[in-house]
Amino acid sequence: MFWNEKAECMSKEEKEELQLKRLQETVKLAYENVEFYKKRFDEIGLKPEDIKTLKDIEKIPFTTKTDLRQAYPLGLLAVPREEIVEVHASSGTTGKPTVTAYTQNDLDIWGECIARGLKMAGAEEDYIIQNAYGYGLFTGGFGIHHGGNRMGAITIPISAGNTQRQLDTMVDFQSDILTCTPSYAAYLGESLEKSGISLDDINLKAGIHGAEMWTSELRDRIETSLGIKTHNIYGLTEVMGPGVAQECDCQNGMHIQDDHFYPEIINPETGETIEHGERGELVLTSLTKTGMPILRFRTKDLTALMDDECECGRTTIRMDRITGRSDDMLKIKGVMVFPSQIEKALLRVTGASPNYMIHVTRPDILDEVEVKVEASKELFFDEMKEMEKVEKQIQASIRSETGIRVDVTICEPESLPRSEGKAVRVIDERDFE
Repeated sequence: MFWNEKAECMSKEEKEELQLKRLQETVKLAYENVEFYKKRFDEIGLKPEDIKTLKDIEKIPFTTKTDLRQAYPLGLLAVPREEIVEVHASSGTTGKPTVTAYTQNDLDIWGECIARGLKMAGAEEDYIIQNAYGYGLFTGGFGIHHGGNRMGAITIPISAGNTQRQLDTMVDFQSDILTCTPSYAAYLGESLEKSGISLDDINLKAGIHGAEMWTSELRDRIETSLGIKTHNIYGLTEVMGPGVAQECDCQNGMHIQDDHFYPEIINPETGETIEHGERGELVLTSLTKTGMPILRFRTKDLTALMDDECECGRTTIRMDRITGRSDDMLKIKGVMVFPSQIEKALLRVTGASPNYMIHVTRPDILDEVEVKVEASKELFFDEMKEMEKVEKQIQASIRSETGIRVDVTICEPESLPRSEGKAVRVIDERDFE
């Protein structure tokens, strides 16, 4: 049931004592070895010895993605370069990529965190993990791989893409667990149906899906099409990669590996720490990473912390599903809208597929939004009036969810771009200059 019962079921008192000890060690390491942190601390007169309680973490300045980009590529190392054995980086689509570096001990901890998550999904040492996250600088593929190795399971490093080969591999190897982004899992489910392969031909038991936001409605589609139980996984390059948190079988929030990562929730506008249960921006501090420790990193991910007891028996604090990012929120006609709200609304409507694209323009002085949604095969080959009816239903559902009116266009099945990595859902062509 547990990979590391001692760590995952620790009492609150034991946990807080360990967290404080590790926090103090990490702060000292960062201050003494990373010029960036020493300068930040000295500017406000803060010393490592001032961190006497966990509450004192709030005295530490935030670290942002901009800070990491300015330190590109290896300006935040806390150890000599010869101790670094692996590096990964973000995509860098909006500027310089953010880089993270690992010592061998860091990789061991990463593998430990992933192994805990694999166990939450029911994995055993004799399981076969079909790892369809992308390998390379992206942390997804290698993160799962390190965890599979740590557990001793068989890991198939198939990476993303080549969908027919993915399906053949599921059949030939009788894979037990599928790991990939939720959008790609949904696409594999569609492709399975078209291929003539039945659920009886495969052996999948669980899916571990992350790297992008997804709704409970999309979860239902994936679980039905692939015949599995899905588990949301969370991580980010800047802190470690996947495995910072993951759902257990209860599917009631993701367990944060809080002996290695200390979570806070802040008001994204004021930076003030807010109470557990309140929704805000997640801030993470690495407690055991030595290659490139990160203090109070502002993730921009909007969630809430849950400290009530989980039925699985783990005492690690949980984080709720990510509902959006403070920097991907769309302001449309004065209304704040998240893409996840639109996905949730359209998947309530029978006949709509989980493949959609949001196109925002401002041809004159007013915003215009078109949501393109692929129809199911049954709907597309139905009468035109039935498609028009569904368009209106989707339009009404989105308006009910977001408060704004959008134009909805039903598209032919498989006509919208597919993503084997992170799905691109929004095209915003407004000129804000």
